[in-house]
Amino acid sequence: MTTVANFAIDYRQYLNEHGEVNTKLPDFANNSDTLIQNYQDMVLTRTFDLKAVTLQRTGKLGTFPPILGQEALSVGIGSSMQKDDVLVPSYRDHGAQFQRGVSMQEVLLYWGGDERGSNFASANAKDDLPISVPIASQYLHAAGIAKAFQYRQQKRVAVTFCGDGGTSEGDFYEAINLAGTWKLPVVFIVSNNQWAISVPRDIQSGCETLAQKAIAAGFTGVQVDGNDIIAVREASLNALEHARNGNGPALIEAITYRLGDHTTADDAKRYRSREETNAAWQREPIARLKSYLVNIGVWNEEQEKNLQTQCAAKVEKAVKAFLDMPKPNVTEIFDSLYAQLPEALIEQREEAISEASS
Repeated sequence: MTTVANFAIDYRQYLNEHGEVNTKLPDFANNSDTLIQNYQDMVLTRTFDLKAVTLQRTGKLGTFPPILGQEALSVGIGSSMQKDDVLVPSYRDHGAQFQRGVSMQEVLLYWGGDERGSNFASANAKDDLPISVPIASQYLHAAGIAKAFQYRQQKRVAVTFCGDGGTSEGDFYEAINLAGTWKLPVVFIVSNNQWAISVPRDIQSGCETLAQKAIAAGFTGVQVDGNDIIAVREASLNALEHARNGNGPALIEAITYRLGDHTTADDAKRYRSREETNAAWQREPIARLKSYLVNIGVWNEEQEKNLQTQCAAKVEKAVKAFLDMPKPNVTEIFDSLYAQLPEALIEQREEAISEASS
């Protein structure tokens, strides 16, 4: 018998759950200002997230998917992208969106059911796609965008996210197969937060790792500690450079944990034990990075208090802008559907105008 192929999946971690360095840091991580900025962005993301849940609970926002526990992944990926790259997000990636210049007000508008939340004002996000709620279909969109970059010979990369459950979808396999065959400039992120709503990872897929699914498509897959922002950024910077230079796609599986409910319409206590969640809190990303920054002497409690105050003020300002936003015109729900509305929707639009004016 002859072995015709073999492979290995690398795992990367620089900061353990106690904020201790366990291997030589990549060059960017020796710049404490960079890590402080990442930390501040993670705290702001969590502050926003907790406020958004409160808004939903008080009837001021629609169903919302908390990012609690996954801030390092979202901020780490978003902060690694270049301005002219394109983000193709899932529904739990607002930390990455904030890095791209999408405002908190715009994210609130989206989850408030307002189309204006997808009309990003930031020049950096002008080509980024809106939040995608269907599972893994955004992987195909990212592959298509990457093909356009390749065709135009542009050194740009499409970056897209899905959860561990998304890797079981046909869209996922179709997208990575296409990307691998055509060597497209796209980076696929798998947020392995251990739960596909109420379905645990151990019965979600028979693969030992989710990163190895990239091997079947003919390209590189790596696994990182998704609660270690240094590992996330190092892997994403490498993957982005690899794709940008014409070497094809890459997949990053980030091991993390969804500390909150799947959405505000979910109750995770019905399918997860308190012991499991408490253990996950000991590995969460923000406390981990804070411990490291304190230990190397670049962060203290006074800075922490100031940061918490500043984050709360920024979030409150965004919430006020969201709540004070004039209601959209009733016709706006039709305006971005088609270049030319089909007859059935023209009739619905006219009916909506009539109802609004009566």
